[in-house]
Amino acid sequence: MSILVTGGAGYIGSHTCVELLNAGKEIVVLDNFVNSKPEALKRIRQITGKDFKFYEADLLDKAGVERVFEQNQIDAVIHFAGLKAVGESCRIPLRYYHNNLTGTLVLCEVMAAHGCKKIVFSSSATVYGMENPVPFREDMPLPHAATNPYGTTKLYIEQILTDLWKADPAWSVALLRYFNPIGAHKSGLLGEDPNGIPNNLLPYIAQVATGKLEDLAIYGDDYETHDGTGVRDYIHVVDLAVGHLKALDYVLDRTGVEAINLGTGHGYSVLDVLHAFEKACGKPIKHHIAPRRPGDIANSYADASKAKELLGWTAERTLDDMCEDNWNFSKKNPNGL
Repeated sequence: MSILVTGGAGYIGSHTCVELLNAGKEIVVLDNFVNSKPEALKRIRQITGKDFKFYEADLLDKAGVERVFEQNQIDAVIHFAGLKAVGESCRIPLRYYHNNLTGTLVLCEVMAAHGCKKIVFSSSATVYGMENPVPFREDMPLPHAATNPYGTTKLYIEQILTDLWKADPAWSVALLRYFNPIGAHKSGLLGEDPNGIPNNLLPYIAQVATGKLEDLAIYGDDYETHDGTGVRDYIHVVDLAVGHLKALDYVLDRTGVEAINLGTGHGYSVLDVLHAFEKACGKPIKHHIAPRRPGDIANSYADASKAKELLGWTAERTLDDMCEDNWNFSKKNPNGL
């Protein structure tokens, strides 16, 4: 039995591969290295002491995806692969819709043709939109579109996978809506290593701390939060990876569709994260206040009770853990992976 991990060399995918291998699962990894680097695969092998098959392929290449399924007995798929930069998705929406939606359609077509009907999908809290109150619950009504094309691709893929199950109840689907993954593997061998200027808060803070970037722009300090800066549900990437392992066991054991939040259940502000990182690295982080960004909401955090009930999963690591592990990765990898 093998588990196919699409986007398995990426930030969340690589940490999930480590957890899968450590749990004794056989994995096959597919990645095109658009958002990732081959070095991550070496690091996965180094951490676990285990080998696995890898295919450099794009989900838009149906023949390449077919080859993976023809050469391996794939029992389930954990689907991470996709373009993921919010700002970029607003600039080039057609590329995001084509890549993320068409790639998923190709994957599902090939899965169905090979009798593999179990999938864990990497969705996002962005599907909740701007109007729902916090904490976000899985039974809340979803908007017709998210606040950006990236989020809308997640929303549409959730609908595609739900319709797929309605048409063929043999499918088993977990839609994992996760919040803001940060942190790194304890070893310092794996962590978030974005190409170019980071889009996410923690790698940006880390690059200011290491001197790669001048200072951090904090977008807005006049939100209705405890310190005026935006509040998000930051979750350690290893906790998130363990959640995927639990979701995999869940879909292997039944059929149906379940949307499940993976978050800590409480929010931290941008300044909370900044101060925790300053504590971890032992020095101040230069920053300034900038105007709010369009589409940003004041508060976003999960009701994580469904994950505990269905998967037996809760996030265990603290904000201090997240920042300490991220700084450890940044120190050990000044030039990235």
